[in-house]
Amino acid sequence: MSYLAMRTKQEATYQLSSDYKELVFAAKKLANHAIKLGSLGFGVSFLEWIASFAAIYLLILDRTHWKTNILTTLLIPYIFLSLPGILFSAFRGDIGKWIAFVAVVLRLFFPRRFPDWLELPAALVLLIVVAPSLFSSTLRSSLVGVIICLAIACYLLQQHVRASGGFRNSFTKAHGISNTVGIILLLVYPAWALLLEIL
Repeated sequence: MSYLAMRTKQEATYQLSSDYKELVFAAKKLANHAIKLGSLGFGVSFLEWIASFAAIYLLILDRTHWKTNILTTLLIPYIFLSLPGILFSAFRGDIGKWIAFVAVVLRLFFPRRFPDWLELPAALVLLIVVAPSLFSSTLRSSLVGVIICLAIACYLLQQHVRASGGFRNSFTKAHGISNTVGIILLLVYPAWALLLEIL
């Protein structure tokens, strides 16, 4: 009888040890998957910062002597949809309201003093400030926003390549490489975010 009790005790110990090993293996697998997903999410947020600054860079390029052949007004909704949450919240707060207020006052009362290069940045800040919360939060954090960004980036790249006379020429013409690299950076963020949504 004691042999049977000892055998049952050994089996229970073995079963407990086996369960413990399986639990450790599952925890390691969970941690591995969490790290992979976290790094992919970090990649998306990092690319979001790069894409937003690339769009701002292209907007600045177009407003300086390095004129581009792209429809830069499309950069405004792109920036609106891809601007990182910290910056978007700052511009939706008092900072953005003051910038929008000053821009509207200058445009209304001093139209000759209002520089042309401030038109699109002022429109961007106004869009961020006045967009309804339901619209901005829903669109910015959804697959629809990513698809819109991807469509804008593809259209701008196609327009730039066509205006340059081909993909090779878009890298070799004067100031072409800076514009082409900026537009390709616009394309990377939504493509990566869309790929993660699909996977």
